[in-house]
Amino acid sequence: MQYQLNQKLADLVPYDPIQGTYQIRLDANESYISLPGELRRQIGEAVAALPLNRYPDPLSRKVNEAFAAYYGLNPDCITSGNGSDELISIITSCFLESGDTIVTLEHDFSMYAFYSSLYELKVEVCPKRQDLTIDVDRLIAFCKETHAKAVVFSNPCNPTSLGVGRTEIRRLLNALDCLVILDEAYMDFWDQSMLPELSAYDNCIILKTCSKALGLAGIRLGFAVAGKTITRALRAAKSPYNTDMIAQTIGTILLQQPDYLRACTAQITERAKQLYQGITQLQSKYPNILEQVYDSRTNFVYVRTSYDAQLYQMLLDASIAIRRFRGFLRICTGSSEENAALLEALTQSLQTLSAKEESL
Repeated sequence: MQYQLNQKLADLVPYDPIQGTYQIRLDANESYISLPGELRRQIGEAVAALPLNRYPDPLSRKVNEAFAAYYGLNPDCITSGNGSDELISIITSCFLESGDTIVTLEHDFSMYAFYSSLYELKVEVCPKRQDLTIDVDRLIAFCKETHAKAVVFSNPCNPTSLGVGRTEIRRLLNALDCLVILDEAYMDFWDQSMLPELSAYDNCIILKTCSKALGLAGIRLGFAVAGKTITRALRAAKSPYNTDMIAQTIGTILLQQPDYLRACTAQITERAKQLYQGITQLQSKYPNILEQVYDSRTNFVYVRTSYDAQLYQMLLDASIAIRRFRGFLRICTGSSEENAALLEALTQSLQTLSAKEESL
């Protein structure tokens, strides 16, 4: 007799990143900056000395302290995880019960709805405005109408690259009694973080990651910042040794290099601005193809286009990987050289599509 999966698992579709080898990868919003030789040497020596036959610190104290020092926080309010994804999983599985309502937003990080559905929560999706910005009044009303136990969204948003300022976030937090989960994975590229004010709100969790501005996507290290009551519950709910010894060690070393990290963040922000300007110039030349380029508060540019499938494939053919959504393209910044190659390939693709349009 063949084992039958339950319907929840049978309907799951595995995460499917872009397969293949491409000369330029601008699809995953990673940092293009590799660690310098001296930092690599320091990390190598530290990892070589680790007692890998022993379990890691279950509370990740050293890396939490380094994270707290970098962002000016109290380490007692920090929980580390195997990437932000694990923390999203813990929050949705433990802070809510089967059948509870969680509100997500249209055009946002897909893993919020994924984990919520996996844990049998009722997912209600609040629409954004036509320009993809968040209407905070509408979101507040939507959460109350649906009797939401939690609301989660990224700020700045992945994939739209747009953000909600502190004033509006404060208004949201003051208006809602439910749990508010703010994913600030890209906030290092903007100046509207709620981290400095988090102690004023006992219903808020802020998620942070080492995968974007900090350039450590490969070690899978994320953090949840919250008040002491929520933090105590998070630490109790997570698995005992969820953050491995190597990730803790590398994260600690890098977070103790604030000047280096801030210089990297500034450089990435500048490259993203140059990429945005380049794509905006192309949009002015080919408005029928690149319909809109959205303001960016992140390390990527979001573009609305009916030619998403064609442009995506043309860039893959040029050995450049970007991310495609239905009707949109998301393009992460690379180095100056990578951005120049992307803009050249995109220009050629637009010229080809424009010529085809004119011949019809």
